[in-house]
Amino acid sequence: MKLARILVLSGLLIILGSCSGGDNNEGVMSPPDSNGTPNNDNPAPTGSVGYQDDIRPIIQGNCTQCHADPPLQDAPMSLTTYDDVRNAVVNRGLLTRINSTSNPMPPTGLLPMASRQLIEDWVDLGFAK
Repeated sequence: MKLARILVLSGLLIILGSCSGGDNNEGVMSPPDSNGTPNNDNPAPTGSVGYQDDIRPIIQGNCTQCHADPPLQDAPMSLTTYDDVRNAVVNRGLLTRINSTSNPMPPTGLLPMASRQLIEDWVDLGFAK
């Protein structure tokens, strides 16, 4: 009887210990690697995303074939300038379209996740030029 009580209490302690042993590292940066870069898989935007160096190459490589100036007949708008792209995000649902699985832009399929995330970070950081 005493052994059964000890086993039950031990089991309860193990269960209680496992319930509180979850990963509470959300928002905590991993230690930097040897070059000083944090080891997080999805780091928060750092403020270094800009239109000219980061967003423009994505747009030129994936969008301006149809959204040129003037745009092709089926493409209702141009995406050739910073203002065009910012307007497309603010007023025309560009983020929704680049993330849509049923009606994606470009129509050939979704952009790579890294490109879509970079555009979202650019927006989140205030549309830096």
